[in-house]
Amino acid sequence: MEFLSPRVSIERSKDRLSVVISARLPKWQETLLVAWFLAWLLSGGYIFYSYLHLPHGGLRQYLLVFLAFWAYFALRIGKAVAWRLKGFESWRLKGGVFTLKNSIFGLGKARDHFVENIQDLGPLGRNERSLKWQINESFWVIGGERLVFTDRGRKFGFGKGLNDKEVGALLPLLEHAMHRERGRAEQPAGQP
Repeated sequence: MEFLSPRVSIERSKDRLSVVISARLPKWQETLLVAWFLAWLLSGGYIFYSYLHLPHGGLRQYLLVFLAFWAYFALRIGKAVAWRLKGFESWRLKGGVFTLKNSIFGLGKARDHFVENIQDLGPLGRNERSLKWQINESFWVIGGERLVFTDRGRKFGFGKGLNDKEVGALLPLLEHAMHRERGRAEQPAGQP
């Protein structure tokens, strides 16, 4: 196993390529994210306490709707915190199948893509001045994909949180491995 950076590890063999990208943040960002989540939980707890002690009426209904929105965002923030503390993205290229998986605590759904269906593999086009890009790159969301490919007309982004140097090192490696897998798939059965 080799390490491209403290967050990115690569394992290669003759018939397989595996890349694991950790979602860990610098300590100060982790601390800020956890503090934000705890403040969110405390504020929601206080509002829920207030809700329980109000008489029936319009304000109580308003707080119930407010708490529904609060709960939705509490789940989103909780997932982002779990992703940043214990999450990782893994890629595996083996046997003509490219597998992508986002794992939190080792759990997550793997998505398989046949190498012969993958087209337009490359860096994700970005406009660093756009608000959408800035929000997607922020540390409080699960996002920041830097690579993209097309599989049967549908685009898939991956490579969460990679920097330009890591993209520059991983992309040729992945392209070479996919070219090798396509060559294997085209060989007639029984030939080495």
